[in-house]
Amino acid sequence: MIKKICHFISEYMGLLVLAAALLALAFPDELRQIKPTVINYLLGVVMFGMGLALNLQDFKIVFSRPKDILIGCAAQFTIMPLLAWGLTRLFSLDEALALGVVLVGCCPGGTASNVITYLAKGDLALSVGMTGVSTLLAPLLTPMLTWTLAGKSVDVDVAGMLLSILWVVILPIVVGLTVKWIWPKFTEKATDYLPAFSSVAIAFTVAIVIAASADKLLAGGLVIILVVALHNVCGLGLGYLLAGLINLSAAKKRAIAIEVGMQNSGLASSLATLHFAAYPLATIPGAIFSVWHNLSGAAVAYLFRKSGGDD
Repeated sequence: MIKKICHFISEYMGLLVLAAALLALAFPDELRQIKPTVINYLLGVVMFGMGLALNLQDFKIVFSRPKDILIGCAAQFTIMPLLAWGLTRLFSLDEALALGVVLVGCCPGGTASNVITYLAKGDLALSVGMTGVSTLLAPLLTPMLTWTLAGKSVDVDVAGMLLSILWVVILPIVVGLTVKWIWPKFTEKATDYLPAFSSVAIAFTVAIVIAASADKLLAGGLVIILVVALHNVCGLGLGYLLAGLINLSAAKKRAIAIEVGMQNSGLASSLATLHFAAYPLATIPGAIFSVWHNLSGAAVAYLFRKSGGDD
């Protein structure tokens, strides 16, 4: 019975996330009592669970073929920034909103992409590798691309970003791998419940993000929501198309598509708050993207799971 419930939760993750989003909009004050730092712990525990599902052989394959990671990261820092710039021009967004959209496009991949890749049965090791490499490149590329496309300069907290990827992604995965090596029988039983736990964790994450930015989300209007949705969906589609053109496997195509389309939008909102105080609306695209890409990610994960091993 418990396994059936867990299967139901992971199967209908999109509905769970949507329900969490609506509840957060309806009762933001209650959810604001939860500190945003809880998100890091939630993602950390989820990454630990994914560590239980990985094998060291997965990482050997990735690092023996760095071309896949390089292709994925190149796509990340070209497709998303250029899409952002093009959409701001197409929809004639004002300066503040355009700056926020470009900033989202110039950020690296976030840890949520690793969770979605895991649920979509994509190449998780490749996804984690791309997140790590794009995060390491971000201190150089995010400011440069933002300045080039939006005409604004931004300083990136290099130490903070490196510590974040270390504590929230790398360390929990290493611990999970270690536990799997020490207690293989325990991890074999636990893997039946991990997708459901990940789905619930993402739903909580979305609820916390929406509650914290409910006023900004409602003030942003339909146009910015449309721009953010197109940015994400086109990124997913172009990432998948690129991976297909170079004849990568189905699992790698899924990983690259998700990694390209899903950004570290929390970082974008943070950078907008810290460095563009004169443009308060610049934080809105990051807040909306945080919600939207989890909803679209849940839908993509569902579709990929339904398709089986072939796309």
